[in-house]
Amino acid sequence: MDNTTQMKLGINIDHVAVLREARRVNDPDILNALYIACENGADQITIHLREDRRHIQDVDVKNILMHSKLPVNLECSIDKDILNIISDLKPHRVTLVPEKRQEVTTEGGLDVFAYSSEISYAIEQLHDSIIPVSLFVDPTIEAMDVSKELGAEMVELHTGSFANIFAMLNSNLSYSNHSIKELELPRYELQNKLEESLENISNAAIHAKKLGLEVAAGHGLNYHNVSYMMKINEITELNIGQSIIARSVFSGLAEAIKEMKRLTTR
Repeated sequence: MDNTTQMKLGINIDHVAVLREARRVNDPDILNALYIACENGADQITIHLREDRRHIQDVDVKNILMHSKLPVNLECSIDKDILNIISDLKPHRVTLVPEKRQEVTTEGGLDVFAYSSEISYAIEQLHDSIIPVSLFVDPTIEAMDVSKELGAEMVELHTGSFANIFAMLNSNLSYSNHSIKELELPRYELQNKLEESLENISNAAIHAKKLGLEVAAGHGLNYHNVSYMMKINEITELNIGQSIIARSVFSGLAEAIKEMKRLTTR
């Protein structure tokens, strides 16, 4: 019997807005990216409305919700002002994520232990607005248990650690200015770490599904490492952005999405 499940591909178009905000002009137009994603294999649109508005703006969220033919997964922090805005906008789903002003990108999963009361309040507020909630969390059994207890319908497993180890092992990252110092290790140690990271993701996904949670994964996934996620049947959604937008600089956005869709079709 075939126990595989359909994989949903969410395209994160934040990085189109990053390019736009770099020059503070409306080029590239985020809506053009939306239309191309909708027409070339995306199953969902993912965006992140940050507290500092470094890329996606409030008007972008409104326009995307108005014009998207696909469900919109809106990532945000547990900040009360942000939650009030999003409760009114009513996206198809909200994914609660950690957020630090000084970070380049989200560096880890939401701390569901230290901020359980705040997260519980956020989930309750979003549920009052009839918005399903996913929690962006580190792939641990304990985080799955707490996510379920807090009332989330879904978890998104943070794959950043896996992606960093993979890149240090299988790319030229260690020779670049962006080498990850703590991962400058012998190759056999990196291989062991990679296997351990994958085991953690798989175990967390299996446990989450047993609890009745839907399971997504994201952060750092690209054309070279995404095949590892495809082997974990409990994961039914991937949210990928930076690598697709980076590839699109050379191949065009439509082709970049189509290629990722081919890699993520079971």
